[in-house]
Amino acid sequence: MMQRPPLRPEEYSLKETSPHLGGAAAGDKLTTTYDLVEQMQYLYVRVVKAKELPNKDITGSCDPYVEVKLGNYKGQTRHFEKKNNPEWNQVFAFSKERIQSSVVEIVVKDKDLVKDDFIGRVIFDLNEVPKRVPPDSPLAPQWYRLEDRNGHKGKGELMLAVWMGTQADEAFPEAWHSDAASVPSDGLASIRSKVYLTPKLWYLRVNVIEAQDLIPNDKTRFPEVYVKAMLGNQVLRTRVFASRTLNPMWNEDLMFVAAEPFEEHLILSVEDRVAPGKDEVIGRTIISLQHVPRRLDHRLLTSQWYNLEKHVIIDGEHKKETKFSSRIHLRICLEGGYHVLDESTHYSSDLRPTAKPLWKPSIGILELGILTAQGLLPMKTKDGRGTTDAYCVAKYGQKWVRTRTIIDSFTPKWNEQYTWEVYDPCTVITIGVFDNCHLNGGEKANGARDTRIGKVRIRLSTLETDRVYTHSYPLIVLTPGGVKKMGEVQLAVRFTCSSLLNMMHLYSQPLLPKMHYVHPLSVIQVDNLRRQATNIVSTRLGRAEPPLRKEIVEYMLDVDSHMWSMRKSKANFFRIMGVLSPLIAVAKWFDQICLWRNPLTTILIHVLFVILVLYPELILPTIFLYLFLIGVWYYRWRPRQPPHMDTRLSHAETAHPDELDEEFDTFPTSRPPDIVRMRYDRLRSVAGRIQTVVGDLATQGERLQSLLSWRDPRATALFVVFCFIAAIVLYVTPFRVVVFLAGLYVLRHPRFRHRMPSVPLNFFRRLPARTDSML
Repeated sequence: MMQRPPLRPEEYSLKETSPHLGGAAAGDKLTTTYDLVEQMQYLYVRVVKAKELPNKDITGSCDPYVEVKLGNYKGQTRHFEKKNNPEWNQVFAFSKERIQSSVVEIVVKDKDLVKDDFIGRVIFDLNEVPKRVPPDSPLAPQWYRLEDRNGHKGKGELMLAVWMGTQADEAFPEAWHSDAASVPSDGLASIRSKVYLTPKLWYLRVNVIEAQDLIPNDKTRFPEVYVKAMLGNQVLRTRVFASRTLNPMWNEDLMFVAAEPFEEHLILSVEDRVAPGKDEVIGRTIISLQHVPRRLDHRLLTSQWYNLEKHVIIDGEHKKETKFSSRIHLRICLEGGYHVLDESTHYSSDLRPTAKPLWKPSIGILELGILTAQGLLPMKTKDGRGTTDAYCVAKYGQKWVRTRTIIDSFTPKWNEQYTWEVYDPCTVITIGVFDNCHLNGGEKANGARDTRIGKVRIRLSTLETDRVYTHSYPLIVLTPGGVKKMGEVQLAVRFTCSSLLNMMHLYSQPLLPKMHYVHPLSVIQVDNLRRQATNIVSTRLGRAEPPLRKEIVEYMLDVDSHMWSMRKSKANFFRIMGVLSPLIAVAKWFDQICLWRNPLTTILIHVLFVILVLYPELILPTIFLYLFLIGVWYYRWRPRQPPHMDTRLSHAETAHPDELDEEFDTFPTSRPPDIVRMRYDRLRSVAGRIQTVVGDLATQGERLQSLLSWRDPRATALFVVFCFIAAIVLYVTPFRVVVFLAGLYVLRHPRFRHRMPSVPLNFFRRLPARTDSML
């Protein structure tokens, strides 16, 4: 790829734009469905069918097809063999920006081995073509008599409809586009716009209770048994039950992710661990998920006994041997009360439970206009020059959208608009830009992967309602060579709220459905289930036509976000410091007050302190009034733009090349042993510092415990006596007086201070901890 010089910080910033949204000229009827994009004019030609075509071949038959010509652009229908009344029903779209002719010519030809024969044609003057804007009804096709090359009426008729329209036309998505004239027919499917839906995901809970009357293969010993459960490529096991019984009990929950339609069966096998690494199947049962009950809350469902069957091999043939005496006790259900997490919880686009009866009404509409991209880098080489075939993918909730691919352009114009229902404002929409590497069809592009160009996330809660945000977002990616700007994508976003009261009420509701709190899953379970969910989603969407490929889905869902990264660790540390910095600033300010750096301010603080001691009921109102005034004051500097990828926050610009190389390493590692050893030593040094901090925190906690543990009898005796005297003093002294004297002591003048540590701190530091007992 082309190398660029280092970019200035403003190159990574968000830029507000002013596109001509709606795009209609004065006097034209505006469309309401495409008001967040610039209108693009197209000439549409719908070729429906022909009748009474004359025979042209020597054999006396006709193999017709239609060719639509507009200047240098030429579109062609499929051809039929030996058919005089063919039906095509194909639409051709020609961009008005590239029209270089005043007529459009529709020619009917006869397919031949040597040279295709001319049957007839119909010519339209573009100045006479009618204009259509939805929601007008589609233009009705009409029959036109074919003419010969001299303009005389010939044999045969062709049914056509020709009109001028925009990308809002319902014929637009499936039409042949003049922009894609160089794409072979088997690659056309991969360049069209498409809407995908995530398969409906369920958590499957398998409660393995017990088994009865097991019959092990070796009857001289009691079996060490466990249950292995399989659903597709998901495999889970219970603990090994080692006891002198043939009726083991586990009472363990195994959690899986299942997707509708349920294609896989649940297979449970009871296995005996006869030796390390050697297991024998005692029996198994197969359960169809179609018949598994579904529950919407935490109420227990009735359990069920399943017979265990054993497969034996006799003369090379599998025979099923049913053991009616051996059975397993299970409680199986599909959990509809959970939300199946297939995204990171920090930027989820959907938080609804699986079961539709539990959904709350939508609170608004999210509209996204994907306009253009600017300054894209060449992503691949074709005919000796760099080229990019870009398309966008947007994901929100269960709906994925994919724009059409703009062929060979560094400044593609999509101007496509999409809509989603919003159920929670605290969600994120993700928009990614990719380079299409499958224009040559499936066979020639086998093994190719679409290249990521960049990604944008927009949190809905940061948007003002009913406002159109038009910005150019930088497309920033992190590569092993460092941070890189791949171009910019221009978006128009509008969040429309249907009920402000309902949206405000949502801020008081739990983020996740009720079952996540009533019957919570462990962190490890959530992580494993999320990984299984992303695998299922990427597999299902990869089987669509055109496929939304695995690398696209994984990039949009941030599958690798949990992997170790030194850069992210540093960024998170400085994020914590950023959160704590106001507290540190307040502590420094108070220290300045105590040291009387500004006497007037210190005196005012003394006055405020005396007022609060005399009137303690004013403390909370004062705090809340102060926070209110801060909020009102900061309203003037509220963010006017939605957030975007921040290279400084991510520490992407300052990351060391070796740290980036480690971040992009595979798991398990594929690097040479000496590099792995160096990184391991570096990680040990970082972990050593963390270990020291954790040890210091543990030491302080143990010193607090030792105040009353009599581990140091003299220190505990002093503390106990002090507590007794303090209790007597506080009983007889009004609390206001105590607070007043303590405040004056803390705010005392530097003349009455000394630099040595205070007596309570000296006493605390002398208390024993358990560090001397550690190896």
